[in-house]
Amino acid sequence: MDRMIGFYVIGNNTGEVIHVSENKQLEQNKHSENTMSLLGRSLLTGFIGGVFWGGIAVFLYYFNFTEVSPKSFVLRSWLRTEWTDRWLGDLVSVFLVGLLSIITALIYYGLFKKINSMWMGVLYGIILWGIVFYLLQPIFTNVPNLFEQKANTIVTNICLFILYGTFIGYSISYDYHDTEVQQT
Repeated sequence: MDRMIGFYVIGNNTGEVIHVSENKQLEQNKHSENTMSLLGRSLLTGFIGGVFWGGIAVFLYYFNFTEVSPKSFVLRSWLRTEWTDRWLGDLVSVFLVGLLSIITALIYYGLFKKINSMWMGVLYGIILWGIVFYLLQPIFTNVPNLFEQKANTIVTNICLFILYGTFIGYSISYDYHDTEVQQT
């Protein structure tokens, strides 16, 4: 049986004595830890998603599903060195895509985390594809213009970006809503 003695609570048969204000402080710390860890988990999701889907993009490039690889965007548009055309270029570009993906995950976290729908992730992927292949295309000199690319390349990259956006978006939204449910 619990008894209240002044500002102290004597626990049920454990002999624990907990100060009430300390208990409230522990609950507040737990809440702030969840908020911080949610952002950290979202950024980690972005990095892992970038590395995973960047690796899939390299795989699709090597098997000629697409004319462009991550190194076409990340490295070859600015560097004309020999190593960027080898496996090391692929490895470095996949890592850099993972780092850039942290930014896209942060944007999704800030704007859309409260929308708990797979379709928002699909739309986010399509928006990212449009930004990369249409808006930012003049920056990427090594990538052919959107209207010069083959249909296989366009369809493959749209599908890849949709899967990437779904992975990032639904992971972050699900984690946000799961954390909200646990806190209530």
